[in-house]
Amino acid sequence: MSREATLPSPRIFYGWFVVSAAFAVTFVGFGCAYTFSAFVEPLQRDFGASRGSVSLVFSLAGFLYFGLGIVSGPLADRFGSRRLAVAGMVLTGLGLMAASAARSLTEVYAAYGLGVGLGVGCAYVPAIGAVQRWFVRRRGFASGLAVSGIGVGTLVMPPLASFLIASLGWRGAYLVLGALAAAVGGGLALLIENDPRDRGLGPDGDPPQSGNQPARSEGASVSEAIRSRRFISLYAACLICSFGVFVPFVHLVPYAQDHGVAPSSAVLLLGVIGVGSTAGRFFLGGLADRIGRQLSLLLMFAGMALALAVWVIATDIWSLAAFAFVFGVFYGGWVAVLPAVVMDYFGGRNVSGIIGVLYTSVAFGTLIGPSAAGFAFDLSHSYTLPILASAGANIVAAVIVAATSKVAAPVSVTRGPIGAPRAPNDEPTCRGSSFVNSNS
Repeated sequence: MSREATLPSPRIFYGWFVVSAAFAVTFVGFGCAYTFSAFVEPLQRDFGASRGSVSLVFSLAGFLYFGLGIVSGPLADRFGSRRLAVAGMVLTGLGLMAASAARSLTEVYAAYGLGVGLGVGCAYVPAIGAVQRWFVRRRGFASGLAVSGIGVGTLVMPPLASFLIASLGWRGAYLVLGALAAAVGGGLALLIENDPRDRGLGPDGDPPQSGNQPARSEGASVSEAIRSRRFISLYAACLICSFGVFVPFVHLVPYAQDHGVAPSSAVLLLGVIGVGSTAGRFFLGGLADRIGRQLSLLLMFAGMALALAVWVIATDIWSLAAFAFVFGVFYGGWVAVLPAVVMDYFGGRNVSGIIGVLYTSVAFGTLIGPSAAGFAFDLSHSYTLPILASAGANIVAAVIVAATSKVAAPVSVTRGPIGAPRAPNDEPTCRGSSFVNSNS
C-alpha cells in the first residue's frame, strides 16, 4: 500500500507549517542580525572604533548571509531544506555567543560576521525556497507570511537587545540572543519539508496528479535561468537597490541620536520599520497575487526610493517614525514578492538555487552600502549624501524592472493542477531549455 493511501487527510494543509517554520527562521535569524544598530554605540565606546569600522561588522555579515545562498540554495534542492535551516540557526547562535567573548573589533568581525553571516546564509534561502513549492495560487501571500518573520523580528528583537544591553551589557545581550537563536530557530526549523508530494499532496493542498513528476522537477535549470534576460535584469535591479536598502538598519538609530532623540526612543524606530515591514509582507504580498507580481516589484522599488527621500528631511522622532513605517512597508513588500517572482519566472525544480544566485546581488550591495554610509559620515559628519544615493539607487532599480516588463515574453496560459486555466501569476511552463513566464 502506498504512503499516499495510508496518510490521513490533514485538517490543516502542511504547507502552512512549512510557512510557520520559515517564519521562525526569518524571525530569529534576521531579528538577531537587525539588532546590530543597538550595539553600534557600545561597540564604538568599548573598542574606540569609528562608525564606519563598526558598521563593517554588519556589512560583512550581510554579505555572507545573502551571498551564501548560492551554495545553500543548490544544497537544499539536492539534500533538503531542513538540514540546512537547522544547521544555520545553530551556527547563528554560536556566532552570537562567540561575539560576546570578543576582546577586539577584529574578533567581533570573525565571530559575528562569520557566525551570523554563515548561519543566516545557510538557513534563509533553503527555508524560503521550500515555501515556494508548497503553493501556486497563494504563493505571494505564503511567501509574504514566511518572510514577515523578518518584520516581526525587527519589531521585537532590537528593543529586547536594548533592554538586555542595559541590564547585562552588550556581551551578556549577545549571549542571550545566541541561546535564543539556537534553541527557538533550530527547533522550529525541524518542521520544514521540501515537497508536498512527500505527504501525498499537491501545491495548495490539492490532490496530486498521478503519473506526473514531482513539482520540484518542473522548471528551468540554474544555468538556463541565469542566462535569461529576465534574470539578468532582476539581478541588476537587486544589486543596485541593495546599496541603499540596508543603510537604515545600521544607521537610523545613530542618525536619530545625532539629532537629539533619546537612545531608548531611537532604538524603537527599528521596531517601527518592523511594524511597517510586517504590514507590507502581509498585505502587499497578497495584493501582488492580484495585480501581478512583476508590477508589484516595480512599485516596491519606487516606494523605497520615496521613503528614503523623506528621511533626508526627517529630524524629529515623529517624522523619523513616519519614514521608518513607510520604508518598512515597501521593504517588506520587496522581500515578500521577490522569491515569488523567481518562482513565477523559472519554476520550482531549482528555485532555491536560483534564489541563491540572485541573492548574491543583495550580498554585494549589503557589503558596500552600510559601511560606505558609515565612512561617508566619518568624513562629512552628515548622512545626506548616502541617503540621497540610496534613494537614487532604488529609482534606477525601478527603471530596470519597468524596462524589462516592456520586452517580456507573451503570456502563456497553461492548465492548473485540477484542470482549470491557471491564474496569470501561476507557475511557468518549462519545456527543455525554454521557459515561458505567465506573469508578464
